[in-house]
Amino acid sequence: MRYFLVTYYKKPNGQMDEVVTVAKHVRQKDNASCSVILDFVKKAVLKCSVNGQSGSRDFETVRNYYVQHYPNVIARLEQEITSNLLDTNEKENTAG
Repeated sequence: MRYFLVTYYKKPNGQMDEVVTVAKHVRQKDNASCSVILDFVKKAVLKCSVNGQSGSRDFETVRNYYVQHYPNVIARLEQEITSNLLDTNEKENTAG
């Protein structure tokens, strides 16, 4: 997985509901429906808006906000990316 996606839904009673997913790819529907999209490989904020208001474009700021609420999801995502990068580097070194 590479992307951290957050979608906000407004419930009939007016409360906001937050749904978090991780994905290998960002689909067109994700761009349309997600409020926050973080790319953990490039360490970039691809999208950040809540209630029509633009949020921070600083990756560390947004990441640090969500790690408070979803520490296990983000830790697993970062661990998987680090592991994949190490595997890729190891394969490149043994192939050459």
